[in-house]
Amino acid sequence: MSSRMDWQQVYRFWFPVDLSNADVVAHWQMLAWWMRGGASAELARFEPVVRAARTGQLDHWSETPRGRLSLIVVLDQFPRGLFAGTAEAYSSDGDALSLAEEGFRNGHYDALTSPYERFFHLLPLAHTEGPDHRERMRHIVAVSERALDEAPELLKPVWQFSLGQAKANLDVISRFGRFPHRNPVLGRPSTREELAYLAKGDLMHTRSLPASASAISAVG
Repeated sequence: MSSRMDWQQVYRFWFPVDLSNADVVAHWQMLAWWMRGGASAELARFEPVVRAARTGQLDHWSETPRGRLSLIVVLDQFPRGLFAGTAEAYSSDGDALSLAEEGFRNGHYDALTSPYERFFHLLPLAHTEGPDHRERMRHIVAVSERALDEAPELLKPVWQFSLGQAKANLDVISRFGRFPHRNPVLGRPSTREELAYLAKGDLMHTRSLPASASAISAVG
């Protein structure tokens, strides 16, 4: 993992398809693969990369916009698939957030050309709990609204779904200041209000894709 080009292996894995001229079905397929666990079965080979990233061995990836994005994916996305159901799934969130915020300041975020690249650069702001979480979620909602406005008409359902998720997460953080579904995994006691919320079972990260995407629900 010492090569300065190794980030490209992660980038090609996470962004295997050029969606710039793809139809809406291809967009839903990739969204399902990214957000509904399609990638998880293939992540075991990247566990050493996650370990190296967590110990700072891959910090040089952040010298370029896509290298930084790849490192964010390693620290923010890969642990959620590799270590699902354990505290380790969230243990590098703070590092991913620091990388994302630095990327906003140094121009790396703006240098990304794909809306999906920017989406994954932005996600640590939503995922990382902390005192400024609500303000970060408000920023994500604003970015999501802009992305929906700028999306081609045929892709608006995809970005409408993304905006809906962002707004729902803002609501959760505004109400509780954290993600209640993490409480059992992190050994945190839940409040009465949080228990009532959890009992409903309508958790943002487990919501099904909308009916317009049902035709591609069997994506592998």
